[in-house]
Amino acid sequence: MDDSDVDAALEAAERAFEDTRDQSLETGLDVTDEALVQLRKACRLLEAATTLRERNGHHTVVIETSFVAIERSIQFYLIHRNTAGGADLRHDHAAVYERAVEINLFSESFGDRLLELWKTNRAAVYYREAAATAEQADAMLELATTIHEHVLRFSSVGYECICNQ
Repeated sequence: MDDSDVDAALEAAERAFEDTRDQSLETGLDVTDEALVQLRKACRLLEAATTLRERNGHHTVVIETSFVAIERSIQFYLIHRNTAGGADLRHDHAAVYERAVEINLFSESFGDRLLELWKTNRAAVYYREAAATAEQADAMLELATTIHEHVLRFSSVGYECICNQ
């Protein structure tokens, strides 16, 4: 694909990630605390999913975004409690759920069910040929919002949440 539009677009994307000087940071995410970055990413993901649901569509994206918001909310709490570093959880989705149980953020049975929901349905919705449903999207967004609020109740820095801004 040399000298094609695709090649030029790839080079531009590579440059955008290599040199971030003079680039605009996302509002609300301009914090240096690694835990707060995860918390606020969860807030933004929930806001994006809610906006898409209000437009009555994008079920697959809402489901995917809801699963990611759940993980970011849990990651925030694990990092905030110094029980994990951001790099510890980067490549193992299951570890996020397992670590949440280890620090009693959830019961073992709830953690097992949450992990099973992720294993069984996240990839299935994302990759399968059948379309996701509105009911699945609504349920996942409600679950992600409820878990986010649950995590905030256990945190001493819940006031840093930007969901209602």
